[in-house]
Amino acid sequence: MAILEKTDQFTEKLNKRPDGSMYVVEEEVELVNGSYEGYLSHSNVRKESIQCYTGPKLTGQKVDQVLLTTPSDAPWRLMIKIFSSATAVYITYETPGDQVDASHINTLQDSLVRTQEDFQSYKSNGLIDGGYFEK
Repeated sequence: MAILEKTDQFTEKLNKRPDGSMYVVEEEVELVNGSYEGYLSHSNVRKESIQCYTGPKLTGQKVDQVLLTTPSDAPWRLMIKIFSSATAVYITYETPGDQVDASHINTLQDSLVRTQEDFQSYKSNGLIDGGYFEK
């Protein structure tokens, strides 16, 4: 097994606030060939609060070519598809907090297993000596 090329990245989840107030989140996404498609990083997003701009903090050009879809098996998640000639778009939205589901735990478990497998592979094929690795 090959050693992981890069470190796994995880989005910190947001707890629901006791007073019911909203978080305002801004995400930067990179467009490839004029489009981006992916899930928003947080769940329970207020659809009517979503705004997309070519600059941070609601600056630059407003991007109106946006499609939203909700998966039937996870209605708290939101998929966004953006069309623009910009190389990056900033998505701003409100959420009361995240809903953690099994897929989040499974992703963490998969990452942990890959890390352990890489470590075991290195132990078998390399020498670990005093806190640093030698081949």
